[in-house]
Amino acid sequence: MIVLITGASAGFGAAMARTFVSNGHRAILAARRTERIEELARELGEAALPVTLDVTSRASIEAALTKLPEGWRDIDVLINNAGLALNTKPAHEVPLEDWDTMIATNCQGLVTMTRALLPGMVARGSGLVINLGSVAGHYPYPGGNVYGATKAFVEQFTLNLRADLVGTGVRATNLAPGLCGGTEFSNVRFKGDDAAAAKVYEGTTPLTAEDIANTAYWIATLPPHVNVNSIELMPTCQGFSPFAIKRN
Repeated sequence: MIVLITGASAGFGAAMARTFVSNGHRAILAARRTERIEELARELGEAALPVTLDVTSRASIEAALTKLPEGWRDIDVLINNAGLALNTKPAHEVPLEDWDTMIATNCQGLVTMTRALLPGMVARGSGLVINLGSVAGHYPYPGGNVYGATKAFVEQFTLNLRADLVGTGVRATNLAPGLCGGTEFSNVRFKGDDAAAAKVYEGTTPLTAEDIANTAYWIATLPPHVNVNSIELMPTCQGFSPFAIKRN
């Protein structure tokens, strides 16, 4: 199969590329950081194709897909992995620019990629879209505000895809991880403050990028009549908090 992975330059995306290629499949490595994906492609060999692409730009997406070589265009699996969280401040303190960036990447970029590849999948009568959601899309927490809202959008968009795709042979899954270490997620969220990022995982055994990659691979290799609507993962060190109550 051919899998296109957005955000393939690091974290979940890079781990997914390694997992699919090591199991005999081909991977299109899509990301903004050209040097990173070219380095990963050298590691993975001829089964990997680096493609510079910015999901927040429709023109970038269209140009990248148009330039795909023959033999790489019939994409079987789209993994909408590109996404980010910015800031943990309360809603009334977060810069609007951070919200704009999260919406542009996590929502607009995801739907634009999906719309670009979906017609081909439907025409071929097979295909799979895996959208990277988050437990933040299910459970609110202080500082989650727009990040959590974007991931709730991802879940609902995925379920509505299923409603439209019944009988087409095309599947859609919302893959929603909880606390996951070994990626750039928290470093990006805290805008390069590595100490603050490290504190998120202090004293924990979080999920790993490989855990998420293995889950995506399992979903992609299920029999074609099986659709995983939504799958949620947490490490055993993570659970649920009580409701916040302000007391006088």
